[in-house]
Amino acid sequence: MSRFTINLLEGSVAISFTPQAAAELQTALSQLMDRLKATAVKTAPGSRATPQKPMEYQYTGDVFLEIFCNPNIWATPFAAKVLITVRDDRIRLTTEAELSRLIEDINQYLEQS
Repeated sequence: MSRFTINLLEGSVAISFTPQAAAELQTALSQLMDRLKATAVKTAPGSRATPQKPMEYQYTGDVFLEIFCNPNIWATPFAAKVLITVRDDRIRLTTEAELSRLIEDINQYLEQS
């Protein structure tokens, strides 16, 4: 198991993570991007875009990692942020990260493992 570093808005956090879990996260992020693109598509005036379901990813290893994003509140995929929670029995960290940066982080992790 190698270290996965998540770059946050200020600072970063590194956790033990498996390549299999990283591949699952990469798939979840790809599906989230598709949902964000669907909400960003302009519809006819006066009509509403179809609401998209939020992404909720959870991983339990040495620490618990949860990543959440509601695609309905972001104007574009590039503006989107995700809520990240990392916790164990001694500490809990809840913060935001840019979605585009998280995608870069997971791709870099998978290239190295």
